[in-house]
Amino acid sequence: MNEIKLPSKFLDNAVRQLAKLPGVGNRTALRLALHLLNQSEEDIHLFSNSLIELKEQTCFCQKCFNISDQEICEICANPYRDQSLVCVVESIKEVMAIEFTQQFRGVYHVLGGVISPIDGIGPQQLKIEELVQRISEGNIKEIIFALSTTMEGDTTNFFIHKKIKDSGVNTSMLARGVSVGDSLEYADQLTLGRSIINRMPYQANL
Repeated sequence: MNEIKLPSKFLDNAVRQLAKLPGVGNRTALRLALHLLNQSEEDIHLFSNSLIELKEQTCFCQKCFNISDQEICEICANPYRDQSLVCVVESIKEVMAIEFTQQFRGVYHVLGGVISPIDGIGPQQLKIEELVQRISEGNIKEIIFALSTTMEGDTTNFFIHKKIKDSGVNTSMLARGVSVGDSLEYADQLTLGRSIINRMPYQANL
């Protein structure tokens, strides 16, 4: 930390690591480190082991690329989910946001981001070809675009639509209850749920 010299190099190291977390500054990291320091050794081991297990034991679903403990995630493996209805999202956070609404009974496809040349992210860095492959297998009837309502999200929608427009699969998008520029992660459950139910046909208007 630059603001104050800490009395322990171990405390300083812990603060530096905690400060790497998104939204955590040096002062918050110091408070967290001091809180952890006051916990029992057993609690600290449980805490640290949970992070190690998170990294070592979790994987990505081989079908939809959602986070999973198995090769196929619980959503894809659920026989009561509509496998013909696929919601395309940017990340795992959007999967969780939509699942919280309890309004969607299909499955997902996690792209891993959106096309953003300024950030060096092109179609090749995303799971777009894997989506095209899923569609080519002939079991999918509808694709729902549920990407962020930004230029990058719209560009990605348009790119995917061009790739699959001749497949015979219907394409739709969320009703614009989600404001332009918003991320699904921050949309309230009621608005997001209604946007899914009232989805509209996708229009390629770029």
